[in-house]
Amino acid sequence: MPARPFRIFPLGDHALTVEFGTEISELVNNKAIGLADYFEAFPFRGFIEAVPAFTSMTIFYDLSAVRRNFLDFPTAFEAVKTLVENAVEKSFTTSDSESRRIEIPVSFDHDDAPDLDFVAKTSGLSRHEVIEIFTAKTYRVYMLGFLPGFAYMGEVDERVAVPRKTSPRLRVPKGSVGIAGRQTGIYPLESPGGWQLIGRTRVEMFEPGANPPCILRPGDSVKFVSDNL
Repeated sequence: MPARPFRIFPLGDHALTVEFGTEISELVNNKAIGLADYFEAFPFRGFIEAVPAFTSMTIFYDLSAVRRNFLDFPTAFEAVKTLVENAVEKSFTTSDSESRRIEIPVSFDHDDAPDLDFVAKTSGLSRHEVIEIFTAKTYRVYMLGFLPGFAYMGEVDERVAVPRKTSPRLRVPKGSVGIAGRQTGIYPLESPGGWQLIGRTRVEMFEPGANPPCILRPGDSVKFVSDNL
């Protein structure tokens, strides 16, 4: 019997993770997003939330509610595991038509881009060349995490991909656009952080009172546009 192309394991007493692989790709990420979307659209009794990541998806559930409503299973985990297995077999994935393309204006002024000179020097390029290379690409939102509305996006062109700072800043301004290796992201709130800051946007990435509160969601395509032109 061939091995299943996914792995399911518990994450504490109230959650379950489905892992589709260990290598990041759009195909694998689409599987994680599609499965999360399915359970958000068709929740079971006791379902709380489905959260997609780079190559996996985690379901959070109410342990007591699942036990009350799925008495045929020895544990809540086994009940949710069976529901997940049935859903995965249906091959739920997101389609290109469901992906949104979002443009985000970014200021690359010196005050808004404290690490742009470092990235340029490390890459052997000028500031202008780094900006051109960075804004030429369209980035995929693979997952949200770290902070509410913080989108992990990729992939940054290898010519300007630099490692995160060895010592993180204690204060990163809200809206800062950073690079860490082949990833880029926008700090939705002021916080500590170790990514190399190359710009800043005034777009509100997270608004608690909005519905939804996060501007970006997994599967989106993001295009950064310089507002210095």
